[in-house]
Amino acid sequence: MNRATIREQRIPAPTHLAADRLRPGGSRGRSTGTTVALAVAASLLLGGCATKKFVRGELDRSVAESETRTGERIGQVETRLEENQSAIAENRSQIAAQGEQITELSKTAEEALDRAVAAGRLAEGTLLSETVLSDDSVSFQSESAELSDAGKEALAAFAAPLKEQNTGVFFEIQGHTDSTGSEEYNYRLGQQRAEAVRRHLNLEHGFPLHRMSVISYGESEPAHDNKTREGRAKNRRVVIVVLK
Repeated sequence: MNRATIREQRIPAPTHLAADRLRPGGSRGRSTGTTVALAVAASLLLGGCATKKFVRGELDRSVAESETRTGERIGQVETRLEENQSAIAENRSQIAAQGEQITELSKTAEEALDRAVAAGRLAEGTLLSETVLSDDSVSFQSESAELSDAGKEALAAFAAPLKEQNTGVFFEIQGHTDSTGSEEYNYRLGQQRAEAVRRHLNLEHGFPLHRMSVISYGESEPAHDNKTREGRAKNRRVVIVVLK
């Protein structure tokens, strides 16, 4: 067989295979594109899941913090409410105690009014006010008629508005004691305490002596229980009844 015959017998490669390798839309091109698309989709899907988990975690944390803050605020409100209720109860007790004392003091004030009216010392015959020097800071020491510094300050506060008004009022100054000592001794001591207040109002604040009278109740009109130290301290007092 000659060379010419051999060349004629060579079989060329199928043209459709070569073209298929080169064609963009061939089977290999489609496979690669599909793989890339799936990878991108998977990446987006995984990224979306991670984002949802992160957002859910942030929301859960925010809700937990909000619930904690709300619980703390509720606790603070409940604490303030309990404190307010306690203060209200204490105020009610104080008002009740003051009501009992006012009832007793009003009795002596009415007696002061009757005496002043009978003596013709009042222009109108009215009771204006009562001032009591009886708390622990201004009360008299046991068996003493001397005014404390706090007592003098209390009298200054009492005198200031009356001096400004200049209405020609009349005072009855009532001296009281605790039950320590004899009845006669306490009567004298009550008188001395009332006189001490009268002199101070005259010398330091200019109220005329003839516009003030004094009386001693001694131990006969206690405002508190003499069985306790605190009660006795409050019973050592002076009451100033202002009349007009």
